[in-house]
Amino acid sequence: MGAVLLSEFATEIVVPVCAVIGIAFSLVQWLLVSRVKLNPERHSSGNSNKNGYSDYLIEEEEGLNDPSVVPKCAEIQSAISEGATSFLFTEYQYVGIFMVAFAILIFLFLGSVEGFSSKSQPCTYDKEKTCKPALATAIFSTISFLLGAITSVLSGFLGMKIATYANARTTLEARKGVGKAFIVAFRSGAVMGFLLAANGLLVLFVAINLFKLYYGDDWEGLFEAITGYGLGGSSMALFGRVGGGIYTKAADVGADLVGKVERNIPEDDPRNPAVIADNVGDNVGDIAGMGSDLFGSYAESSCAALVVASISSFGINHEFTAMLYPLLISSVGILVCLITTLFATDFFEIKAVKEIEPALKKQLIISTVLMTVGIAIVTWVGVPSSFTIYNFGDQKVVKNWQLFLCVGVGLWAGLIIGFVTEYYTSNAYSPVQDVADSCRTGAATNVIFGLALGYKSVIIPIFAIAISIFVSFSFAAMYGIAVAALGMLSTIATGLAIDAYGPISDNAGGIAEMAGMSHHIRERTDALDAAGNTTAAIGKGFAIGSAALVSLALFGAFVSRAAISTVDVLTPKVFIGLIVGAMLPYWFSAMTMKSVGSAALKMVEEVRRQFNTIPGLMEGRAKPDYATCVKISTDASIKEMIPPGALVMLTPLIVGTFFGVETLAGVLAGALVSGVQIAISASNTGGAWDNAKKYIE
Repeated sequence: MGAVLLSEFATEIVVPVCAVIGIAFSLVQWLLVSRVKLNPERHSSGNSNKNGYSDYLIEEEEGLNDPSVVPKCAEIQSAISEGATSFLFTEYQYVGIFMVAFAILIFLFLGSVEGFSSKSQPCTYDKEKTCKPALATAIFSTISFLLGAITSVLSGFLGMKIATYANARTTLEARKGVGKAFIVAFRSGAVMGFLLAANGLLVLFVAINLFKLYYGDDWEGLFEAITGYGLGGSSMALFGRVGGGIYTKAADVGADLVGKVERNIPEDDPRNPAVIADNVGDNVGDIAGMGSDLFGSYAESSCAALVVASISSFGINHEFTAMLYPLLISSVGILVCLITTLFATDFFEIKAVKEIEPALKKQLIISTVLMTVGIAIVTWVGVPSSFTIYNFGDQKVVKNWQLFLCVGVGLWAGLIIGFVTEYYTSNAYSPVQDVADSCRTGAATNVIFGLALGYKSVIIPIFAIAISIFVSFSFAAMYGIAVAALGMLSTIATGLAIDAYGPISDNAGGIAEMAGMSHHIRERTDALDAAGNTTAAIGKGFAIGSAALVSLALFGAFVSRAAISTVDVLTPKVFIGLIVGAMLPYWFSAMTMKSVGSAALKMVEEVRRQFNTIPGLMEGRAKPDYATCVKISTDASIKEMIPPGALVMLTPLIVGTFFGVETLAGVLAGALVSGVQIAISASNTGGAWDNAKKYIE
């Protein structure tokens, strides 16, 4: 089969070292952000080096000598931070209960397979060998599930903390020009991106090594137990995404409907009672939710690849370096993203508003090009020149260059999805301008154009995903699809930095408005924010594309494990499953949209009540009661996130138990196919409407 150039010992060093470098880099970025002080006496510091702290930015320095601005910003920032922290703590209490309950379920289901026996059993895929008992699989799967869940929750929480730390600092830097504000916002995004990528990699690596102490040579059992890590990550992400999403949209709708439409006051005006809730929502939905979400996909794709590899030649011949190929890709990804980030913060400087979007776009291109080289090197040193991959009962011979193409096709499909998303959601291009133009004849035409834009934006991403599936499956079966998903997520640190940048800029604009800063500063933060809306849509595009590939890889693992030889669409059982599965994303979306609607209703009523009953509120003489609005959003989202979450988690259990594995295979396939379409179209329609509004303003 050919030897591997990278020794097992070297692999044991390379992976954790790359993870530690990622964590160290994020701490350095955080220190640089913390140089912007949130206390008034700050204009004495001598500005030096080119690092975003230079004197020669062409723009005039606004309001630097106004001492009242800084304490105001600090006060608003602490209100947003408190709101976000209290929401996440409340959410995590509920999610924690669910996490424990689901962990018990996993233990019971897996343990009961052999009646909780502690005797060794024949292996699933190789009956001659003996593997560790079912009880061990149950215990270790449960442990890895909890590890994944905790890492996911931690990723979201740290991201939110960093974003709320950076938002006011971005506002203060905007007084010195758009370039400095951009650097603070982007660096803060990078802190989150690198922490998440490095933590996810490190925890998985440590878990594999600890489990190995017990499992020894039984790699099939070891990596089957590790799959719990991916499940834990994505199940927490589900609640983070749904809960955070309901919170942010309810606050957004409530604040804008009453404030802008009825009372004719600007967005983020401090007189609006829902304004703090709105800014909190950006952090819990777009940052904490997105962080958990991408971590979930990242953990799942690594686990899917490891499971398939463990029953292929890598696992059978105990080739540790080749086995950890998915982790090596992620390790190189961290180094590549580190270099890429320096292009935005240190090598080039932004001097004008029109340079913001190109700078973010360059991040995607640079990281993809460098990563292609990185993947080639890893494949060359980490994988034998020829090996076999498990393919539904057979072993398929694969060459290392074919594996390189599998990862590469996923990586470039991610870039294509990113660019298509940008084209459909950025106000620099015709689709969004058409939507803006359609507003001249009223809201109805705007809705029609917006929906059409979303549906149309699905075409190219779906072809990109389809081609990457075809190429990767043809070359390396299900393992190819899993590593293609990993390729798409290999530049996760940069993707998340770009993504988290958006809500931070959005908050910065809100703080500028609430602190009563000049309209020049608001214009700068708006420019940052408009680019941020596009990058948020790009981040969602990556999450959706990678989730589609990961789901397919996991579906393949499920079909192999359940010993289904073919999923025949013509059998009624499977076809019923397909139709029901395709309906599930609509049911799920209906639940979440209804939740947002009812929460927004309560919010609108509360905001109206305050405007009508608090004397002097419109004139700015009295302060609104922000806390009540924050509480409305929190209560609504906590209560409403349980049913959609339960729908997703319980469907496979119920269908599998009552209707058998064939029907379940149909349900999973149907849900995957229809979910991708809804996700891309809804995400892009939303981004386009948001930027059409900015374009008109």
